[in-house]
Amino acid sequence: MKPNRYVAAMAAYALPDLSVPAGKRPVLLAQNESAIAPSPAAMEAARMALAQARFYSDSEWTDLRAGIAEVHGLDPALILCGAGSMELIQALGLAYLHRGVRALSTAHGYLYFRTVAQLAGATLDLAPETEFTVDVDELLAAVRPETAMVFVANPGNPTGTRIPRDEIVRLREALPDSVMLVIDEAYGEFADAPGEQVFDLVARGDTVVLRTFSKVYGLAGMRVGWGVFPPTIGAEIRKVQNPGSIPITSLAAAAGAMRDQAHMIRVRDETAARRDRFAGAMRQLGLAVPKSHTNFVLIGFGSTEKAASAAAALRNEGVVLRPMGGYGLADCLRATVGSEEDMQIARDMIADWVEREGAS
Repeated sequence: MKPNRYVAAMAAYALPDLSVPAGKRPVLLAQNESAIAPSPAAMEAARMALAQARFYSDSEWTDLRAGIAEVHGLDPALILCGAGSMELIQALGLAYLHRGVRALSTAHGYLYFRTVAQLAGATLDLAPETEFTVDVDELLAAVRPETAMVFVANPGNPTGTRIPRDEIVRLREALPDSVMLVIDEAYGEFADAPGEQVFDLVARGDTVVLRTFSKVYGLAGMRVGWGVFPPTIGAEIRKVQNPGSIPITSLAAAAGAMRDQAHMIRVRDETAARRDRFAGAMRQLGLAVPKSHTNFVLIGFGSTEKAASAAAALRNEGVVLRPMGGYGLADCLRATVGSEEDMQIARDMIADWVEREGAS
């Protein structure tokens, strides 16, 4: 028995090593999870839904769609939901990518884009970034006649940087109409500002915008993502989705979280404040940190060797940051924003390392 040759050629999607030495309290800052608990409304909704667990979940996501539409002023018919935005990214790849076509992303773009292209047998091209940021001109220069899809994470993971709406619009208008633009806004709530949302681009018929409940809403373990799709694209995506992929408790929790925008805003603002304090402390130590619009910080140590040394020193004390070699950033580590106590521990440990080893 032989597997699909595209699958056989792939490596498994890599998750971080979260192990720490015995006896050390784990300070796990490697997975971009929320440091703050979900909305009480979300937790209560999930608890209430558990009584209905003998039933299959609503494959039309009716209440969740309605909640998203209410908050964002969208047509619920354009909203599709999935088991995290990863399911929706995979569904797009299965429906629209295949051998002989190409997808395009950026040099330090989300690694799962590469996984999906490989799974579909397509070729993924990578455009250079400028100062860790998506460069629209570089993307446009990398488009080929065979390019069928462009993936842009905005804000970016693992860089944390973002480009403004007018640059996204410029990209969309300059791309051929035959090229689908997929805008992954997993961290979009951290960057939302008046006039900056791009959901309206979906009306063109060639653009998809994705979001998730895993980050600012604190529901990573519930696995709920959503997106806004043109009707023709959405109809194809439904064909490759598992209709029951989101558990009934997860649907309820996500709907409760979406309708508690006051809690989301408190989480967003507190997370951003901790992030900026931590980033400022790293810069004072002489480390390179691009401006982040997410719940994590990318830290440049100047060399692959120094980044590896810092990662090992921190892990030895129970502090786990994410190495970035897989993203072509082997001289960097990514630090998720955790509790205030955990961020102070990480700050102190990195300061100790810099004192011993020197900054970049």
